Amino acid sequence: MATEVKVPAMGESISSGILAAWHVKDGDYVEKDQAIYELETDKITSEANAEVSGVIQILVQADEEVDIGQVVATIDESASGGAPAAAKTESAPAEAPAAEAPAATAPEPATAKVDPAATLSPAARKAAEETGVDVNAVDGSGKDGRVTKGDILEAAKAPAPAAKPAAPAPAPAAPAPRAAGERETRKKMSPLRRKIAERLVAATQEAALLTTFNEVDMSAVMKLRKQHQDAFVARYGIKLGFMSFFTKAVTHALQAVPEVNARIEGNEIVTQHYYDVGVAVGTDKGLMVPVIRDCDQKNFAEIEQDIAAYAKAARDGKIQMSDLEGGVFTISNGGIYGSMLSTPIINYPQPAILGLHNIQQRAMVVNGEVVARPMMYLALSYDHRLIDGKEAVTFLVKVKEAIEDPARLLFGI
Repeated sequence: MATEVKVPAMGESISSGILAAWHVKDGDYVEKDQAIYELETDKITSEANAEVSGVIQILVQADEEVDIGQVVATIDESASGGAPAAAKTESAPAEAPAAEAPAATAPEPATAKVDPAATLSPAARKAAEETGVDVNAVDGSGKDGRVTKGDILEAAKAPAPAAKPAAPAPAPAAPAPRAAGERETRKKMSPLRRKIAERLVAATQEAALLTTFNEVDMSAVMKLRKQHQDAFVARYGIKLGFMSFFTKAVTHALQAVPEVNARIEGNEIVTQHYYDVGVAVGTDKGLMVPVIRDCDQKNFAEIEQDIAAYAKAARDGKIQMSDLEGGVFTISNGGIYGSMLSTPIINYPQPAILGLHNIQQRAMVVNGEVVARPMMYLALSYDHRLIDGKEAVTFLVKVKEAIEDPARLLFGI
């Protein structure tokens, strides 16, 4: 009996995807609930698991586009699993013994070469020193070819041979031409990347985008984290990060400035009375924005746990469509990559996005004195059709105040 492996439904708006990769090979034995392939759509990348155990037969190759409900493989439940029998290996033939090398013939004794300088007479040596003649280049006319004083003087009278002109330096070799494939490569955009591109272009075309900036002193938050980090980890099993502080600060600011917690639908302004904040997560497939639900009702530990779980699911390709839908506001932390300042683009139809940046020690004037403080730039991009400058600046100031004095979050002031 063979069970069909079909592409599951991923949401009403998704009708197809790319079968990005198989995690098994054709003919492999798979276990029930084992991840067998990866599906990439225009919104998420997710893994599909085997519904039964058996031997899989792959019908669609990787990188092909598939429709929702399409059969991409079958699993034969009647086939038994187990490791394949080990292939018998033939013993390699014994190597033939190396032939003995013939005995080396002893070299004939070389005739000792006479050093002309060593056989010079005192007079000949003095003449060589005075004239600078190289005695090794002089043919001796004395007994046994010895160089005499006369040979040296004759050599000194002979004109020096003309020096050979130096050969011209070779021209530098021209670099070898690069093959076409070495200069550039091409590949199709993934469905997720295409969707990201479409949404960003739509946001810039449909919204009147404006960005306002502020800076925040991170001293109080950093001190609070250091003071309570060990107890927090011991209690909740997760580290206290900056994102929970900013998520709570954004929730506080949305409550204080409800104009930012709204959206435009046609000719109507829809004001939202819930606080589902999206946190941008970078993956190797692209940017995803899972949504932390009901942030006004969650404490720091619950927010940190949600962020960590969603980030892991996004990077592992196990994020669900329901995890990405329904956010009212987005936080994007480019500071983890070293960004100093940026103008983020809103996650349309959301009206605004808060960009966080790198923390750097900068000289600040505090109580009339110049001191070093860990400072971060904040950037709020917003749809100016809906949010005026007064509301945008007030929102950003509320976030700044909550971060610089976290006790405000406890009292809602």
